Order: sequence, then C-alpha cells, then structure tokens
Amino acid sequence: MSKQAFQICFFFKRIFKLRVAEPPEEIKQLFDQFSENGTMSVDNLLKFMIDYQKEETAKKEDAQEIFNSLKHLNIFQRKGLHFDAFFRYLYGDHNLPIPNKVHHDMDSPLAHYFLYTGHNSYLTGNQLSSDSSSKPIIKALRRGVRVIELDLWPNSEKNDVEVCHGGTLTAPVDLNKCLHAIRDHAFDASEYPVVITFEDHLPPNLQDKVAKMVTKTFGTMLYRPESENLEEFPSPNSLKRKILISTKPPKEYLQTQDSKGKGNSQMLKTSSKKEVAQTERLYSRTGSDTIDEGQVDEGELIEEEDEENAVPEYRNLIAIHATKLKDGLAKVLGSDQSKAKRLSMSEQQLENAINIHGFEIVRFTQRNLLRIYPKGTRILSTNYNPHVGWGHGAQMVAFNMQGTGKYLWIMQGMFRANGGCGYVKKPEFLLKNGLQSDVFDPNEPSHVQTHLKVKIYQGEGWHLDFGRTAFDQCSPPDFFIKLGIAGVPADTYKREKSGVVVDQWAPVWNEEFTFPLTVPELAVLRLEVFDYDQAKKNDFAGQTCLPVSELKRGIRAVPLHDEKGDQYRHTRLLMRFQFD
Repeated sequence: MSKQAFQICFFFKRIFKLRVAEPPEEIKQLFDQFSENGTMSVDNLLKFMIDYQKEETAKKEDAQEIFNSLKHLNIFQRKGLHFDAFFRYLYGDHNLPIPNKVHHDMDSPLAHYFLYTGHNSYLTGNQLSSDSSSKPIIKALRRGVRVIELDLWPNSEKNDVEVCHGGTLTAPVDLNKCLHAIRDHAFDASEYPVVITFEDHLPPNLQDKVAKMVTKTFGTMLYRPESENLEEFPSPNSLKRKILISTKPPKEYLQTQDSKGKGNSQMLKTSSKKEVAQTERLYSRTGSDTIDEGQVDEGELIEEEDEENAVPEYRNLIAIHATKLKDGLAKVLGSDQSKAKRLSMSEQQLENAINIHGFEIVRFTQRNLLRIYPKGTRILSTNYNPHVGWGHGAQMVAFNMQGTGKYLWIMQGMFRANGGCGYVKKPEFLLKNGLQSDVFDPNEPSHVQTHLKVKIYQGEGWHLDFGRTAFDQCSPPDFFIKLGIAGVPADTYKREKSGVVVDQWAPVWNEEFTFPLTVPELAVLRLEVFDYDQAKKNDFAGQTCLPVSELKRGIRAVPLHDEKGDQYRHTRLLMRFQFD
C-alpha cells in the first residue's frame, strides 16, 4: 500500500503516504565493500559473514543456504545477490541476533544450570479465583519451560486427587489431565528433562494413588535414580526426554484439616465470589497486588516432615529430594553436602538471607538446587526481579507465567539463550569453589568488563501486525524505543530513549547507545517500542529481551514480541551489536 486515509471529524480526511524505509547509507557502503560490480556471490557473502558479522565458524554451506532462502524473491539474481536481496537477508530469519541451537555444555550436573521454572503452572490467571487447567501447562511447555509445579490436594470426598491453589477460590483440575498434558507435550520445544515439583498435601492412601497414576502415565519416561544418596545430580544430556519428580511429603496434612477455620486461607475459602471480585478490582485500581506487608506467606510457615513417612511407592518416585527449612537456613546450608538436594525459599526469604548468608547460598547452589518462588501476596500473578536469585546461583527461579510485565519478559529473554532449550549453563564464576573472597557476590562493586554498543537503524512490519488505527485514530504511529540493561545492580542503569519518529509505519532512527557492563554473563538487553501520545499513556508497540552473552556481533534482525511474549509475524528492528 502506498497511501493511507484517516477520518477527521465527519467530512475531512488526512491522507498519508506510506513510505518504505530507505536502507541506511552505512549498509549500502558495506554491500559495495563486499560485492563485485554490484553483485554479491556466495564467496562474497561468506566473507561478509566472517569479517564483519564475526561468524568465525561460518562455512560456504551456510552462505549457500542463505542464497537458497532468497530464491523465491523476484529480486534474487542467479549470479548473486543484488543490494535489495542482500538487504532482505539482513532483515530475515537467517540473520537473527542470538543462536537458535543448543550450544552450551550439557554434560555437567543439573545444579550447574539455570532451569526455566514455572510457579502454580496450572492457574489460568490470578492466584485467588482463576480456573485451574492443563492448558497453561501445555503453553508453558511449548515455550520451553522445564519445571512444572502442581499443588496436590484431596478432593471433597477425600477419595481422589485434585490440582488447585489450596485455601483459595481457584477451581480445581483433575491430576490425570495435568499428567497427560505433561506426557504429551513435555518435549514439544526441547528434548531436555522436565521436572515436576509436587506441593503435596495428601494422606498416605492418596500418595499411593498418585504413585500409581504417575507410573502408569509416564512409564519409561520416568527417571528413577539408583540411589537416594546422589552426590551430584545427573546431567541434562543423560536425562534427555525424561521426567523427574521432586517433592517433600508434608507432615501437616492432618493439621490443616483441623485448622481450616484459621488464618487468611479460611477467609478466602468462606468469601463469596462477589467479595473476591471486589478485592481483585481494588488491587487493579491501586496497581498493587500486596495484601499486607506484615502478612507472611502461608507456605513459609509450613515445616516438612522427613520423607520416611511417605508410602514406599510414592517415595520411590522422587528423583530430586527436597530438604526442610524448619531447622534454620544456616543449618541447611552448612549440612552434609554428600547428598544432593533441593531447597525452596520465597523471594522475601532470599532477600533477607543474602544479607547474612550470601556466600553460603552461592556455595550451596554449586551442588544442590535452590528454588525461589513468588511471595503468596502476589495476588495478580505478578513477578519479581529474577537476577536476585540468578546472581546467587539459584537454578529454579519460579515465575507466574500467567501474567505480563518486565520481569516476565526478562525471564523469557534469559531463556532464549542456548537455543531456547530451557537450560542455561551458569557462568563459571558461580561455580568457583574456594575461600569466601573467591565466591561471587553480585552486590560487590566490580570493574567494567566490556561495553555493549547498540545501534538501532530502523524497523518494519507494524502495518502488517496491527490494524490501521491500532495506535492513533487520526494518523500513523509516532514510534520511539526505550532500551536498557537488566542484570546485577551495577549494570542496571536508567533506561535510554530514542527520538520519536512522527507519522511513520516504517520508522528510521539511526541512533547508537553504549552500555558499560561489569557482569555481561548475567545481563539481559531490554527493548520496548511505544507509540508516543501527548494526551494519554503511550501505546505499547512491541518488546524483546535478549541475553547479552549470546548476542551475535554485526547487523542483525531483531523480532519483537507482544505483551505475553508471543513473537509478532512481521514486526522487527534492524540493529547492530558491537563489544569493546
């Protein structure tokens, strides 16, 4: 399309010419530099990939594959690429900013990786009154999530098992549906192992029933360790296409039956749907999902009993044994390290603990798994800063995948690393053993290791992914970009902002930004595009987060995503990344 009309009042229209963004002069000069007589051969393209894009391992077959991908375009020439075809390659899927294949070492113990982890994976929305379903589980698995959490409760007749958020008005879902959803979709996005964490509130007879259901559903997919006393966990490679169960049978099952009339949980159970709806509206208006700063997450009050009380068939399912926190964090962190285990802490517990036990937590996570979960007062399924956990070696930073927001986008960005397989190898400094002075402290000031230089040339595709009046009733959009770094405190600066490009569906910026980085291994580059609006809140127009350690140098096509994290079909930015 070449023109676009917008209605003004009743009788007048504004006509805008829709311009295709001109390729940057810098890219034209690069084409001239690497082509011959206006044509770029396979060998010329390979030289460009190696010399300018810094793809040292690129082969002639890779350049030929790019040629083949462009043959359907009318601008392709048999003798080689003319400039238009070269420019389409730069914007295409063969020129993405991060690798799309697994390339980390996958033969180390599980404790050496960050795992893409969900919290209350069965919920469709808020933590108070939304439905439970197998659909969010399937969606999470298709995104590459590798740790699924299921809360197990007896049904009202006490003769079967339901999955639901206990003590709330969330509707339950049958456990069998959840198990079958995991079985059928566990490896849609990744062949690396899936961990199911059971939050178990069951009596022995129902534990026995769960054991039979799990065994029947997963069969040979289920990983059963030869010994309960593993010195270290197996590697992701050795566990390909396996399901692992992690749980800690609680002692409080009978106690909870006697105390249903106490505490906030009973208040929620006896509240009417109308009252809960009013509560949700109140939180939405205030922009907060915190009930009371003085309220303690109910999960933090529970002490777990030794697994010996579980029925043998259920106990034998457990591949990752969870330890209890009732004896105090210091004792757990300093306990016998001969048996690899998992410990769970809330985000608040972690923030308090790192002030005293930061060194011990990092040491603990070099052999054991640490799971961090959202505080129970996050009613609207919001999330928290994942870098607090990652910076201290926590492998399972559990997130509410039902919502949106910057922290969820950062989580999605981090796990785009390593081909999106759901496992990201920890930096070596988090695995370094030795004296306290040798162990990494994310809050300790450090020297700048590198400078990331980001140049934003232009963008395209909005007119194909959005309606004509999606941003403005009277004119094309006025796009601008916010960008910044999420990472350790020293690297998290005030975000930068581009200029506003007025009335253009294909904006051109040609702006460059520089970010000094002390810990690039944990840094995530944040990009958000908005339509500027002088009278009201700016309209969202796309976002992405990219792991800095994975960024390819050179000029790259950067696809944008919607607020839920789904990639747009056409909308993307053309950018350049350099490190000094």
